[in-house]
Amino acid sequence: MNLIYETTVRAAAAGDMEAIRAIRNRAIEQTTALWTEIPQSEAEAAPWLAAHLERGSVFVAEADGQVAGFATFGPWRPLDGYRHTVENSVYVRPDRHGRGIGSALLTTVIDAARAAGHHVMIAAIEAGNTSSIRLHERFGYEHAGTIREVGTKFGRWLDLTIMRLPLA
Repeated sequence: MNLIYETTVRAAAAGDMEAIRAIRNRAIEQTTALWTEIPQSEAEAAPWLAAHLERGSVFVAEADGQVAGFATFGPWRPLDGYRHTVENSVYVRPDRHGRGIGSALLTTVIDAARAAGHHVMIAAIEAGNTSSIRLHERFGYEHAGTIREVGTKFGRWLDLTIMRLPLA
């Protein structure tokens, strides 16, 4: 039996905040995708989302009428010399994995960053997250290196794999 899933990716809106925050907090609480153990509060989520909305750098995927994932891009580092480089983030609800939602979101953020005139997009991925690494490889990201034991979560040291995609 072939199941067809219809997914729509669109620019996020302020009304998507709670759905985005729920996906983000689940990643914080249950995975090593975000290197913090402190869930994002509503008070923290509002300005975070507002900054992305102002930049036009946050998108949601809808499937079956619900937000199934989100993706962003934002400044990689705060100094002006890095102003043409952005970093992406892609998160999909676990019950929606394997349906092409991550690919649809990554396509959208890459296209949006190109349209905004950025030069390179970085992906900083926990080295054990092979599904995210494979996703980025499929889009042409190259490995820039792995930095050993630079983070910690759940009582263990984490390695960070850096990947890059030329946009121009």
